[in-house]
Amino acid sequence: MSAVVDIEQLVLLLELSPPFGKRDVQSARRTMAKRWHPDLAPIGKEQEHERHLKAINEAADHLEALAEQSRGGQVSANAVKVAGQAARRARAEEGRRNYEAQQRAAAEDGERQKHDPFGSRMPDHSVVHRYARCLSYPEWGVGTVDGIYFTGEGEHVQQWARVRFQEGVRTVPAGSLQFVDFSRPDEAADRVERFMTAARHALAENDFATAAQRLTYARDAQPRNPVVLRLITFAFWQSGQLEAAGRAVRDWIRAEPSRPAAQRHASRIYEQMGAIDLALTAAERAAELAPGDAGGWERVGRLRLARFDREGAIAALERARSLGATVEGLLDLALAHQLAGDVGAAVAACEQATVVEPGSAEAWSRLAHALARTDLVSDALGACDQALARGAGDEVAALRERLQAIAPRELPA
Repeated sequence: MSAVVDIEQLVLLLELSPPFGKRDVQSARRTMAKRWHPDLAPIGKEQEHERHLKAINEAADHLEALAEQSRGGQVSANAVKVAGQAARRARAEEGRRNYEAQQRAAAEDGERQKHDPFGSRMPDHSVVHRYARCLSYPEWGVGTVDGIYFTGEGEHVQQWARVRFQEGVRTVPAGSLQFVDFSRPDEAADRVERFMTAARHALAENDFATAAQRLTYARDAQPRNPVVLRLITFAFWQSGQLEAAGRAVRDWIRAEPSRPAAQRHASRIYEQMGAIDLALTAAERAAELAPGDAGGWERVGRLRLARFDREGAIAALERARSLGATVEGLLDLALAHQLAGDVGAAVAACEQATVVEPGSAEAWSRLAHALARTDLVSDALGACDQALARGAGDEVAALRERLQAIAPRELPA
């Protein structure tokens, strides 16, 4: 008997409702491909997502071809119904043949049991599960399994289920289902995994408030899990909940006291809150834990400068320059030297910034202003020209006019 394609199952797999056309199938394909992309799969379920996505694409290809061959480019509900009836008859015939084969095998097993009653100790049993959750999207909650279906043949058989969640019916690959036993409470690790996966989906969509809410449940299950604390700190911070982010980063520091990443986040969060003292303390602790990080020492220097600790800022920024000079760090160092009254050191730092990044208009502008405080008027005019050539603003143009007015006159050669 030739294979009969069950269009009803293909429609359910793509979550379509007849009548439908080629564009409806394409739209459903894109929606399902986005939902079951392997990159969004939890750890260990990438292959399950990939197989389910392959079955979706095969079903969409078949339905697109069917829509092109149909009258008016639309597959009617009656056509789907007729195809479903034909497939059910084919399955019934195949089931009848399988049943007869099983009966014959049972008779043979009866004869074998009669003559060899202890030949096999393998029990024959089955368990039917009704309630399940999707490991890929745990935020859907616990749903009721309406049915288990199969598509493909041979080694390419794909098993999937229709599960009725609170927000609607979803087509789910059977490998991503976790059946629920309400007689036992969920373990903390299982709850953390579910809410972490749901939070990563929210973070991928830049929905930081929802991610923070889901991560709160994961933190309640494992209060000292450093991965959860890191993500919840980031989610609170990006959603603008600075006080909650401050509390979360303190918990993160307690969980990982020897890692500088938590201290760096704490410094940025405290600085955004306006707590410069706390931000400086966290930045200094991060620099102590990672003494080879130039960026950490630059942050210490900037925060010390905000506290009017010029000597401390110069020491930290000089150390950052020795580890790896950046334009931002050099310009901060120039500002610290300028506030300390050392104009020559400020000019030297600005000159090094122009060497590190010759195309920086900010570096050339700062160099021009630094040179304007000396008697090197010609050099200051040259720096102004370089800054203006790189798109500097009106402030540099006004400085050039002032310098041009006081520049000494030179006789032609």
